[in-house]
Amino acid sequence: MTSTDSATDIDLKKLINDTPKGLFIDGEFTAAENKETFEVINPADGDVLAEVASASEADARRALDSICAAQDGWAATPARERSEILRRAFEILRENSEELAYLQSLELGRALPDSRSEVTYGSEFFRWFAEEGVRVRGDYRHSPAGHSRIVVHRQPVGPCLAITPWNFPLAMGARKIAPALAAGCTMIIKPASKTPLTMLFLAQALKEAGLPDGVLAVVPTGSSSNVSALLDDARLRKLTFTGSTEVGQMLAAKAAEHSMNVSLELGGNAPFVVLEDADLDTVVTATVTAKMRGGGQVCIAANRFLVHSSLKDEFIRRTSAELAKFTLGRATDPDVDFGPLSGADQLEKVSGLVDDAVERGATRHLGGELPEGLTEGGYYYPATVLSDVPVEAEISSAEIFGPVVAVTTFETDEEAVALANDTPYGLAAYLFSENLTRVFDVAERIEAGMIAVNKGALSDPAAPFGGVKESGNGREGGFEGIEEYLEPKFISLPL
Repeated sequence: MTSTDSATDIDLKKLINDTPKGLFIDGEFTAAENKETFEVINPADGDVLAEVASASEADARRALDSICAAQDGWAATPARERSEILRRAFEILRENSEELAYLQSLELGRALPDSRSEVTYGSEFFRWFAEEGVRVRGDYRHSPAGHSRIVVHRQPVGPCLAITPWNFPLAMGARKIAPALAAGCTMIIKPASKTPLTMLFLAQALKEAGLPDGVLAVVPTGSSSNVSALLDDARLRKLTFTGSTEVGQMLAAKAAEHSMNVSLELGGNAPFVVLEDADLDTVVTATVTAKMRGGGQVCIAANRFLVHSSLKDEFIRRTSAELAKFTLGRATDPDVDFGPLSGADQLEKVSGLVDDAVERGATRHLGGELPEGLTEGGYYYPATVLSDVPVEAEISSAEIFGPVVAVTTFETDEEAVALANDTPYGLAAYLFSENLTRVFDVAERIEAGMIAVNKGALSDPAAPFGGVKESGNGREGGFEGIEEYLEPKFISLPL
């Protein structure tokens, strides 16, 4: 890691040194009780980027004590005061956007353009929920039977536990923290051990914005059991989790022992459906966006490319040509389009999926070797295009999480819908057609919580984000996002 980047005056070593590395509990950054730490690795070269405090179970319980003590006071804080704190947090994040983008690229390995986009996206949740927090509504009406007045009041769920993944270290936390704080809930958040620095940066920004002590705790840890043990404590009233389906279901089962409010955003296997009347210029542009953002390490990344047989050859030719233009390299290099995968585990997974598909008969049109200079150190994988992927290949059913386009063909709309729905997941989907009636007909039959039509971008802080089937339950963002942190209370009064 160089001291400064050639395109910025930011001192990267100073940025890492200045970013907090302790647990954030009761408004202060502190060491773990047992002084244990864990290493944060730079995916660009495999070197240690920083050592961060690793919360023990005792630390996690200390954090829970702090947010429980703060809950009543925060819930009683006027909505306008909470809103102004969130708005200041938004402004602080935007003022420090370049530092935050570099920090994410260092710990995640994601190219700077994508990190900058996430700072814009993630910070927007604080502005959105600053506005939503002052608009929480109740209800008043007469009972149809005429014997009572019905009053419905929405109040905070209570202390929350949030567990976030590594691939969007700002946004995944922001879209949980912002609505929780806006609703009047306190929260413990456990960031992924691969990318804790961004969340600690965010905690510092919220403290600077005036968030009262104890309202938020950040407890990075190298052992998830240290935090998941909190699910045994009945004072905790909500679990919100983004990550793998297997872990999410396990935690939700534990939370059910205390009838806890649960929101889950789990695995995805997004189909990218190209009908025969699709415009290929639009399709190829969208492919680049839907697959290459974050090097494919995105939960809503296009995963299965289902292309009408009449368009297959041209789609592969043009997509391969576009992806061949992408420069792979160190994330903080301003000329790089996509960086390394997040770690050795991801590199092994993606390599294994592609190798298995090729061994089973898939054709590789792009990929197979790295640019010179990237063969040692770091977790790099080249942009890859496959076709004729057999259904028995693992890549046909697994979430790839890498820069791989795997193409399967179909003949009819009915076959396309069947292929799209042939998965236990239902997070996102992409659909391409020039016929609006056809779009609605197919979109209504695809089992997914979100569908992008004729474009490759989908997420919006002003829209509900979430899936169906084994992709989870609940929604984040949009008008629905704050409702996940509110409970309706019915108060009955006599007429």
